[in-house]
Amino acid sequence: MAFELTWMPAVLRQAGLKVAEVDGWVNRGRGPMPGARGVMCHHTAGPAQGNMPSLRVLVSGTPAIPGPLSQLGLGRDGTYYIVAAGRANHAGVGEWRGITAGNATFIGIEAENTGFEPWPAVQLDAYRRGVAALLRHMGAPAEMCVGHKEYARPLGRKPDPHTIDMNAFRAEVAALLADGVPPPLQIPPATADGRPTLRRSNPRNPPFVVKELQRLLGITGANVDGVFGPMTEARVRDFQRRHGLVPDGIVGPKTWEKLLA
Repeated sequence: MAFELTWMPAVLRQAGLKVAEVDGWVNRGRGPMPGARGVMCHHTAGPAQGNMPSLRVLVSGTPAIPGPLSQLGLGRDGTYYIVAAGRANHAGVGEWRGITAGNATFIGIEAENTGFEPWPAVQLDAYRRGVAALLRHMGAPAEMCVGHKEYARPLGRKPDPHTIDMNAFRAEVAALLADGVPPPLQIPPATADGRPTLRRSNPRNPPFVVKELQRLLGITGANVDGVFGPMTEARVRDFQRRHGLVPDGIVGPKTWEKLLA
């Protein structure tokens, strides 16, 4: 069963943000979420190393709280990981502007941060722009962005997202809402030696370069066809995961570098 929030990847990409879809996210959730009208900001309190090391926990949960623990994860490099399209266990007991049904009302974003480290500028920028994009789609004002530390009761029960002044954060989100959608993220069109950036179903993908890519990914036989379709994209995502890259399925300079190493 596909849940309601399947619009999230397209909305985030339109805002110029990098997106990685976690396998099974469309059908993942504690139940339907037809009443989403806000965003709740968290930090993971997870490991100090890695881009999104808490991802498995966000998907599967903990012995005390079953997953998913959020709809979105936000990596240290500003990539949004799409975890679930349904309701998630992220809010707990609390209240914001008279709303007490946090899990049923707010999309949860768990940003990777130990709770003690400074926020990378690229991650904080993506946090603001992603929240603005989600609120814009829902037709909600910046006031419908809330920090977990503001929602949780009793007040002081939760510290996340640490060191972020939520009033200032909402002011920045409001400015983004007023300015409209920012320009798309620009991925370099080619490597320094001229290999083009490849992505699924792009009519400009040179077939001979796609064939080179397919061979580098271990694809053999008739499947080396020069067509960047779903099988090739799946192989690219798997390669990217195994090599510590953002699994976005796009073969840009960083992925080419690893493939040709």
